Amino acid sequence: QVQLHESGGGLVQPGGSLRLSCAAAGLSISTYDVGWFRQAPGKEREFVAASSWGGGNIINGDVVKGRFTTSRDNAKNTVYLQMNSLKPEDTAVYFCAARRQGPGLIAVQYDYRGQGTQVTVSS
Repeated sequence: QVQLHESGGGLVQPGGSLRLSCAAAGLSISTYDVGWFRQAPGKEREFVAASSWGGGNIINGDVVKGRFTTSRDNAKNTVYLQMNSLKPEDTAVYFCAARRQGPGLIAVQYDYRGQGTQVTVSS
């Protein structure tokens, strides 16, 4: 059974940092492209970042360019999202998703997704 489990969310002040983890079970991250998405209450789901299975092709969403970056440790079967210079508008549930068709921008086109982790940016 494939599972993706996000962790690392929480409450952080504006300007702070968090690192989210996406741990995979039942599949090998080294053969999957992984995307990060977020959804805030009352808003549409938004693409955050994605990386190809080899880590060589990384795409960052416009709203997070220069602040967020994704990386992976295939040996640990885990993908990370480092979030810096957080803003209140970054508050959302963040989730990861995996597929093999390339690091796409649309969540429903991924085969597997996690339950998400809440990130709240507030003073």
